[in-house]
Amino acid sequence: MSASFPDRAAAGERLGLALERYRHMAGLLVLALPRGGVPVGAEVAKALSAPLDVLVVRKLGAPGHSELAVGAIASGGVRVVNHAVVQALRLDEATLDRIAAKESVERARRESLCRGDRPPLDVAGRTVVLVDDGVATGATALVAARALRHLGAARVVVAVPVGAEDSLARLREAADEVVCLFTPPDLVSVGQWYDDFSQTTDAEVQALLGN
Repeated sequence: MSASFPDRAAAGERLGLALERYRHMAGLLVLALPRGGVPVGAEVAKALSAPLDVLVVRKLGAPGHSELAVGAIASGGVRVVNHAVVQALRLDEATLDRIAAKESVERARRESLCRGDRPPLDVAGRTVVLVDDGVATGATALVAARALRHLGAARVVVAVPVGAEDSLARLREAADEVVCLFTPPDLVSVGQWYDDFSQTTDAEVQALLGN
């Protein structure tokens, strides 16, 4: 089996071509999910002549079971709650608030590392292309798409080089459009479809964002 993409930048170039119809659209904004989505998003933003920014999402882990998500928070103070899990675990609002407060500190730290002192770009009334390096479960992208709705985006387009079809189907319910170049029937992990899937560093993210 050969990988479909040499690296994230190459994947972004191909994704940019697939989004050509959005090139020069007034008010268009490209938001990448850090860290791996940023090299992809940088190439998409370049291809579409659009500004690039990040949208930071943090999972809210259940007490004592941090791998189990009870919800998530995103840039702009958005919180999305998995009510079925919350009810099953009998978590009250105060507990959710404590979990969210802790993760908000980490989200703010991550966002500061990515963006520095620059304020986030305003998405209200704009078409936003939300980019990641791929979709496996799609949980982060789903929260991000919902966050953009809360923040007033006029149109949300999720764009990824590779993704699992069942996860993409869920994303189509949250976004106005989902663009995916490659949907393998046997996707186990996103990284298997890249020759080079080395970790993107904070320094690389900062450089791509112009910090």
